[in-house]
Amino acid sequence: MDAASHEAWPVKRLAEVSGVSGAYFAHSFKQAFGLPPHRYLLTRRIEQAIALLRDTDLGITDIAFATGWESLGTFGRIFRDITGHSPGAMRRMSRSSMPALGRVPACVLRAAQRPDLTTAVLEKRRRAAADTVRPPTTKEVS
Repeated sequence: MDAASHEAWPVKRLAEVSGVSGAYFAHSFKQAFGLPPHRYLLTRRIEQAIALLRDTDLGITDIAFATGWESLGTFGRIFRDITGHSPGAMRRMSRSSMPALGRVPACVLRAAQRPDLTTAVLEKRRRAAADTVRPPTTKEVS
């Protein structure tokens, strides 16, 4: 998955490659890595996209497709959900800090900037939506 994160990696495919059932693979993977396979793959795709945004002049659309997304809209939405920033904002931020990070090895940068996906993206979205809902006043409650 790390070497070809741009490819589709459904649990069925991973289980077949491993020679075990899908359920057993998913359970074992989560035990080993602390994340379900899909979240692990999202982490790697976003990590790679951040590196491409920082280190190349590729367009955001090209980066989205190069990192395995089939839709620019989905890439942008999930990228923002995970990192808290749009791809364009992330490019500006990472490039503004480039002189300070110039001597740090790329593998260390990737590890330090690895997105935290211990919570599912949809759960993060639900929590963010709950924070934007105005609590009812005492008149509305009665």
